[in-house]
Amino acid sequence: MEKPYAKVIVLGSPITKSNFKLSNSKGRAILPNNSGLYHDRYALYEEEIAYNAKIQNPNTCLSEALIAVLKVYYKSEKRHPDTNNITKSIFDGIEKSGLIINDAQIRRLIIEEFYDKDNPRFELELFGESCFKMDYSIISLDFPSKKIEYSPPVNKKRTSLKSIKAKEAIATNKSTCEICNKNISNGAFITANNGKTIVCKKCLLKGR
Repeated sequence: MEKPYAKVIVLGSPITKSNFKLSNSKGRAILPNNSGLYHDRYALYEEEIAYNAKIQNPNTCLSEALIAVLKVYYKSEKRHPDTNNITKSIFDGIEKSGLIINDAQIRRLIIEEFYDKDNPRFELELFGESCFKMDYSIISLDFPSKKIEYSPPVNKKRTSLKSIKAKEAIATNKSTCEICNKNISNGAFITANNGKTIVCKKCLLKGR
């Protein structure tokens, strides 16, 4: 008996549609593919995934609960989508192919991020839970490897610095409420306008 298993490889830089929202006149979410606009690429990418999934796994339909192992290979280490958000586009395309019934079947998922500037792609393996189980472990390294550091986006970094400065000013009683012009005691305030505006909680409650 053949075990429930499938593998899909789609070449090219993976894309995500997690931040894309477009609705028709009735408010229903749509995903156009022939408008001639940039966002057509989301639907076209789904169709490409569906085509590859069907061609690579002919006459296969997995209808049971599944374990998924997703390996994403980006072209660049510095500029690429959030890996956690990439699954929506991928599994929508896999579902469209008929390889699975519904992406709700994916009950266990491992995602790994790699880099291959010459051959960006994703590789997805699907295992039926009736014949496979997941087994993984986290192992402490004997010799720590080089850290991969992350920084917040520039706009978020600026906002946080402004907020910190506002809080520092209040902590030293060097700031006043924008509305009542009274000194603000520690903790009794909110900030707005990216930390530029400070309002005491009393004035905030009066305005409600």
